[in-house]
Amino acid sequence: MTVGSYNPYENAQAQFDRVAEIIGLDGATRQLLRQPQKEYHFTIPVHMDDGSTRIFNGYRIQHNDARGPAKGGIRFHPQETVNTIRALSMWMTWKCAVVDIPLGGGKGGIICNPRELSAGEQERLCRGWVRQLAKDIGPVIDVPAPDIMTNAQHMLWMLDEFELIHGGRYPGFITGKPVGMGGSQGRTEATGYGVIYTLREALDGLGINLKNTTASIQGCGNVAQYAARLYQELGGNLVSISCWDHNDQMAYSYCKNDGLDAEMLPAITDSYGSIDKEKACDLGCTIAPDNAWLKQDVDILIPAAMENQITTANVGLISKNVKVIVEGANGPINTDADEVIRNSGIFLIPDFLANAGGVTCSYFEQVQSNANYYWEKEEVLQKLDSKMTSAFKAVRETAEKHKLYMRDAAYFISINRVAEAVKMRGWV
Repeated sequence: MTVGSYNPYENAQAQFDRVAEIIGLDGATRQLLRQPQKEYHFTIPVHMDDGSTRIFNGYRIQHNDARGPAKGGIRFHPQETVNTIRALSMWMTWKCAVVDIPLGGGKGGIICNPRELSAGEQERLCRGWVRQLAKDIGPVIDVPAPDIMTNAQHMLWMLDEFELIHGGRYPGFITGKPVGMGGSQGRTEATGYGVIYTLREALDGLGINLKNTTASIQGCGNVAQYAARLYQELGGNLVSISCWDHNDQMAYSYCKNDGLDAEMLPAITDSYGSIDKEKACDLGCTIAPDNAWLKQDVDILIPAAMENQITTANVGLISKNVKVIVEGANGPINTDADEVIRNSGIFLIPDFLANAGGVTCSYFEQVQSNANYYWEKEEVLQKLDSKMTSAFKAVRETAEKHKLYMRDAAYFISINRVAEAVKMRGWV
């Protein structure tokens, strides 16, 4: 997650500081908003299948809840760091604010590799995480959700443990649950679809027909796969997708000049977003080193994998024909590389706007769970499209009005909304 000396939390703070200065935010509010309100660091003992006991490190960080309960995913990753979680919790605050939903920002994680754990060990790990936090999370305090390497089954185990501890039924405690067990229709597609909803609006504003565009995506997990699907359904041509191969610990790009079939991606990808190289070759893909996704002569780049993927070391590889970058992942471009893109003329859709479809649909799920009434998929996706489109237009209008880079314009809206809530509550 953190590569070399890169610190995602410092990156998040630098982005905040830049716009806080533009806004003229007062010192006390600035100090409050540039760091988390609460952090929970704890250990989770887990009895393993072989009779041994392993100790895992877990975290939950709540950045700000002035606008509503904290909201954010839980990651399982062997390279998880507390600074990654701090940054993600901060970005969640801005993400909820930019799409104007009544939630704050939080994030959680466990340092582990679920690929190496049995289903029983993963269940005990999930329940252990909840036991450590049962008094400090909940439907009106902090609502978790899936993230990298976690899924609907993990969320259901966590929900069950929370309900056992509190002696009741609280389906609004967690989102990303299986449909039929309190989950929302459309939640699986939401983040990837939201990425393409914002891309569609950006291209329309630039006078570019999406049907005449080509794209390259980094990542092949849930976000990337559904972004690829909708992009293709709308007429776009996906020529490259990149992912991490867990067997030999390297990343590869899978390229096909006449276009990849997005519908085939699930058939060649495992549950953790790794592509089977042999199956990809059977489909006619050319396999290249990871950075090949970045060098493609395309109109659109969609980094939808991890943080710190576009840096000063590789930003120069981006083709001069690229017109739009959509950040499907959180923090995929580091601060120095962002300066290069800022000055390049490429239209950038920032992460906490582009990938806000996930938390927006999570909010819809929370509302449905608390009301014990569920909407049909078409209604959910219509509401999602409307919310994402409105948020994008507001950011673009702010950028044009104040002559701001799109990332700064998104922060301008979010920080002002959270700062207003903080002041109205009398915190500063």
